[in-house]
Amino acid sequence: MPSRTDQRAGLAYGLAAYTMWGLLPLYWHLLDAAAPSEILAHRMVWSLPVALIILAALRRWSWIRPLLRQPKKLGLILISAVVISLNWFLYIWAVNTGHVLEASLGYFINPLVSIAFGVLVLRERLRRLQWAAVGVGTLAVVVMTVAYGRMPWIALGLALSFATYGLVKKGIKLDGIEGFSAETALQALPALGYLVFLGVRGESVFVSGGTGQALLLAACGIATAVPLICFGASAVRLPLTTIGMLQYLAPTFQFLLGLTVFGEEMPPERWAGFALVWAALVMLTWDALRTARRARAALAAAGARAREVAAAEAAQVGRATTGSTATEPGPQATPDPVTP
Repeated sequence: MPSRTDQRAGLAYGLAAYTMWGLLPLYWHLLDAAAPSEILAHRMVWSLPVALIILAALRRWSWIRPLLRQPKKLGLILISAVVISLNWFLYIWAVNTGHVLEASLGYFINPLVSIAFGVLVLRERLRRLQWAAVGVGTLAVVVMTVAYGRMPWIALGLALSFATYGLVKKGIKLDGIEGFSAETALQALPALGYLVFLGVRGESVFVSGGTGQALLLAACGIATAVPLICFGASAVRLPLTTIGMLQYLAPTFQFLLGLTVFGEEMPPERWAGFALVWAALVMLTWDALRTARRARAALAAAGARAREVAAAEAAQVGRATTGSTATEPGPQATPDPVTP
């Protein structure tokens, strides 16, 4: 079990990661002179040198050669790279076209979609409260459809793509830095080709937008990698229940930014839809905490029983040894010599 110091450090890393992810709309908004596709391409291209620097600093190269001999895993990495690219593009597009609130909704309902995938794909069994949360989340989507006058496809697209990404990552079994590096390696070359194409056509904001825009676009790699590194440092120090609660920070920040900084409209029917989603998340969080508490109690009880059994066995062995010693004849005393 991690020490208290490790847990405090993990909490700090987790708060940093989800806060940075939650504030990313501010960063993407600074780049609204560029098309979402160009921002996405720069994010992919500049993430590769950042990944290589991290791998060099950690001397983590040994995983590459075995990976190249596993075509199935390489195929899964390709799928994950495509899915996360779609997720990134949709998110950047949503921010820069005034749909920050709907984007935050997507990440709020992502846990519900992940649970649905667990049932439909992995054949997992849900507890009653989880079923109730999924039902409330489904009702929330219906309410939001009425509120928007259309299916909230941005939110659903973000939730489905990120849940699919998580599902594919389960089969890859690489840690955060290695998975990020492998995906970036596959993304970088097509992205670089697209940027060259834009430059040839004279449509590159990186070239024509001035030094400030060029630096911001180049820093996309850092904006992508730093939260991921913090998340990885947090994940190895905190229990999953804590990580699960921290994940709601990012869409909360996004929601507040959409409401205050970007001034998006929030009529009563949308508040109703969000309220239903939040109610579903409260159910999930309560269920996760209760399950974790019961698991800890069961583990503690099992440990106590094991200690009692060990103590009883030790006492039995002690009694047997004592009894054996009591029945054995002791050494005979030597009589004092008789003086004539």
